[in-house]
Amino acid sequence: MSLLRRTLNLLGIYKIYEKWLYDNIKKGEIPSHIALILDGNRRWAIEKGYVPWEGHRFGAEKVDELLNWCLELGVKIVTLYVFSTENFKRPEKELSELFKLLEEKAQQYIKDSRIHKNRVKIKVIGRKNMLPEHLNDILQKLEEATMNYDNFFVNIAIAYGGRAEIVDATKNIAQKVLRGVLRLEDIDEKIIEKHLYTADLPKNEPDLIIRTSGEERISNFLLWQCAYSELVFLDVYWPEFRKIDLMRAIRIYQKRKRRFGA
Repeated sequence: MSLLRRTLNLLGIYKIYEKWLYDNIKKGEIPSHIALILDGNRRWAIEKGYVPWEGHRFGAEKVDELLNWCLELGVKIVTLYVFSTENFKRPEKELSELFKLLEEKAQQYIKDSRIHKNRVKIKVIGRKNMLPEHLNDILQKLEEATMNYDNFFVNIAIAYGGRAEIVDATKNIAQKVLRGVLRLEDIDEKIIEKHLYTADLPKNEPDLIIRTSGEERISNFLLWQCAYSELVFLDVYWPEFRKIDLMRAIRIYQKRKRRFGA
């Protein structure tokens, strides 16, 4: 945390600003689906003197806070970009530690009373067959434990790639055409959407996509679904993301005029 932030915290200014932000955004439209690219864990860890994978642990704790904030604000769907298909290129030690952390968090959420009290449905999206078998089994148990919930939706993108998702959807559609279940002339945007990983959501297109760390690119995330999403890039590493940052992003979203090509 910068010296300026620490000083403002001591003065209590952030608490005043947080309340002002909350009062203002609650008067406007709260996005029903927010997607987040959780970027900057490793850079944050290195700057703090930790080994790179420790940043993921701090980042995972921040996800716990995020879910509380979204429940409080009335956001219905959250999609988190946790681990991409490209991330398999990282060092073996880091991958091992990350997979261990994902197992721990999945076990935690299976037992988390907050998940069950708020009827949170958790779904893992991505090429799960690329993950270690033990991790995949635990993630499946998490999905099964929440599969009948419908009040709040959390999608965890693991071994995920936007291009891979479109390829997988295309293969599934092609198989149905070959089996005679689907006619070629029936294929349109709605058919493709029905074969995406996010097909069973009440709203599969994010209203708002937030990326942390200061990088300004979409990085192969929800390429089909983000066609009309509002994008907000924040210059803060994910482990330092605050409720104020979330509300600032929502306020930016509320101030934009969404025309959808009209």
